[in-house]
This record gives sequence, structure tokens and C-alpha cells, in this order.
Amino acid sequence: MQKKITIIGAGAVGATTAFALLARGAASEVVLIDINTEKSLGEALDIKQATPFIDNCDIYAGSYQDAVGSDVVVITSGIGRKPGQTRLELVQTNVGIIRSISSEIIKYAPNAIYILVANPVDVLTYAFLKYTGLPKNQVFGTGTVLDTIRLRTRLSEVFNVNKQQVHANVLGEHGDTSFVSWSNATIAGVPLEEYRGAVVNPSGIPTQYTHEEIENYVKKSGGKIISRKGCTVYGIAMSTTHIIKTLSGNSETALTVSSLHEGEYGINNVCLSSLSLVDRNGVRSIIVQNLADDELAKLRLSANALSEVIKSVGL
Repeated sequence: MQKKITIIGAGAVGATTAFALLARGAASEVVLIDINTEKSLGEALDIKQATPFIDNCDIYAGSYQDAVGSDVVVITSGIGRKPGQTRLELVQTNVGIIRSISSEIIKYAPNAIYILVANPVDVLTYAFLKYTGLPKNQVFGTGTVLDTIRLRTRLSEVFNVNKQQVHANVLGEHGDTSFVSWSNATIAGVPLEEYRGAVVNPSGIPTQYTHEEIENYVKKSGGKIISRKGCTVYGIAMSTTHIIKTLSGNSETALTVSSLHEGEYGINNVCLSSLSLVDRNGVRSIIVQNLADDELAKLRLSANALSEVIKSVGL
């Protein structure tokens, strides 16, 4: 399927996402837009010279006008926290960036599906919705999709099973208040807590593990990667690419994207991650799962924390 993708932000995440989209056949045309035009030109040329080994695709650097006809727009633009900068100051800066982007891009791609990647992704997704006035199905963030694949990676190691057999999700904010929905976690359809007992010959499965150890792995992975190499790119690039491939399919897929909640779980007027059905039109519906009481409390706590940030920046 022919699909035009515009990526705003040609930094490490934006450029890696562009390459992943083309390499996995998720796009036939990619436009890279960045305030640093030399950077976007360089990244586009570098990737373009790899495309002879990729079928039917093109990539080039452009401006907002080149986004006309885009099926999907991915926004990775934003800055990381500087030494001495508070989280609130960072949010205010990145909300300002999103505001300036939204006023331009919407002129040229009003019908595109918009995926927010820049952090804090939940707040920026909400901001983009408010600034553009687009229908909520057209705008969502990558949310805890990255957290969820980190979770599944770790659980597959713990239980020595194929990653695709692990079905477990991280919900809430993509940040400090995220949590694992252990009550709904399964391996090959078997509830996670029952899996070891269900395996007749459980060699290679550890006798014990703790929820805390797993959740710490998920929450601290990003920091460990950044301390060692300066940034995280591959996980988020593949997460974004997977979401975009889902948008090209004929069936709905459940993903933990960050979407606007309007009463689900008793949560209103905030974007955060619970399971959502995603199809070619964006987010069709939120799936309201049966969460354990403590998980529901954590989800609402996460929503309240995000609401406070939203209020503090005047959205």
C-alpha cells in the first residue's frame, strides 16, 4: 500500500524512525522536516542512498508545504531536559514547540493521522489536540507502547519463551506513574501467575521473580541506555513503525497508545495509555478492561498527575 509519512524532527529518533519505516515497508514516501535544514538534508540523503535495496520508496527533506497529502504525520520535535531545568520548565518549552508546529502543519495535512512521539508525550498529545481542534481519533501518542515492549522483552527472558507469546501491558503515563497491569498478563493465553505450574517440565524457568524487579527494569531501561550512549532510538523507532503498519491494515489492533479519555475508567480530559483499538482511521475506541482495584487506582493516580501538569502549563 502506498503511504506518505511526514516526520517533523530529524534528530536521532526522527531519522531512525524514517529508516525503520522504509526498511519495513511501512511507507512508500517519507518527508523529513526540521528547523535545522542541513540536518534534515543530510539524514534524507544518507537514508536515500540505502533505498536501492528497498522496494518502491523515496525519502527527501522538505518544508511544511511538502506534507500535503500525508497519510500520517509523526512529531518527534522537542528538547531534552537541561542541567538545572525543572520538569515543568521542560514541559512548557516543549508545549511551546508543539504549538508552533501545530499552527503550520495543520494547514497542509488536515486529514492526516498524527502520532506524537516527543516527551512528555501524554501532555504534548493533549496539547496538540487542543491547539488543532482535530477529532480525537486523528491524534494520539506512542504512550506506553515502548514501555510495553520493554516489559515483554524482560518477561520473555524470565520465562524463556518467545516474546510474541507474552501478552502484558504497561498502562498510564509514559513516565513515573506508569504501572504494569499484572491482573491481565498472560503467556500463551495462560495467566502469568499460573504459567509455571501449567508447564509440565519447567526447566529454564526461574523459581521466583518479583513484580518490583520487572517494573524497575521497565522504568529504568531508558535511563540506563541514555547514560551509556546518550539517547534511546531503536525501541521507539520500531514502536512508531509498528503503529504505522497497523494503520495500513484491514483489522483493528489493540495498542497502549496515549489517547484522549472522556469518561473511560472515570477519567476525563486527559491523554494517557490504556488499551485502544487502532485502525486505518486512528484510534477507534478505548478498550475498558477489568482492572484489579489497585490497578484502577494507579491509572486514576496517573491521570490526576497528568491533569496537574496540564493545568500548570495553562492548557
